[in-house]
Amino acid sequence: MNKILTISATAVAAAIALAGCSASADSSMPGMNHSTGQSMPGTSAAPAAADHNGSDTMFAQGMIPHHAQAVEMSGIILKKQGIDARVTALATQIKEAQAPEIEKMTGWLTVWNEATQAPGGHSMSGMMSGDDLSKLDAAEGAEAAKLFLSQMIAHHEGAVEMANSEVRSGKNAEAIQLGKDIAASQTEEIQAMKDLLAALR
Repeated sequence: MNKILTISATAVAAAIALAGCSASADSSMPGMNHSTGQSMPGTSAAPAAADHNGSDTMFAQGMIPHHAQAVEMSGIILKKQGIDARVTALATQIKEAQAPEIEKMTGWLTVWNEATQAPGGHSMSGMMSGDDLSKLDAAEGAEAAKLFLSQMIAHHEGAVEMANSEVRSGKNAEAIQLGKDIAASQTEEIQAMKDLLAALR
């Protein structure tokens, strides 16, 4: 179920819309400005821009739409009736964790003076296709719950792969830490979803 999907402009636009106007608020995050003393107004982006590499940029550009799709999938399942409470609790947890991370990564890209959209042809592991999302949207009850879990397991596995790549190759300390956090939390959620999926069958 590990799928590769090229980022579309629509998906990225949706991710940026999710992040909203708060993206610029992260420009003063701890660790982003490593200058000594206080910076002059308008110059805070300079040291932050130097404190990242291509892997950091690719990580943020890729993980924003990846997270956005997880939020979308969670929203789909949360609108349904008759879903096991353990599944809705997990969907709520995913939505609440990943939406703020979209804002954080969008803020980094803004401070780094990097595009918030990935270059054409960039691909990500674990993304669902339009048909996959349509199937989830159409499913009901226990079948919808099982489909959500199966899809989200594959989606999380892709995110863990991307996060581990950032940990290995990134430069920005905060981006690397987020990669570690995503890998750890989503690995735990993968196991929880596998256990829950087995219990629903």
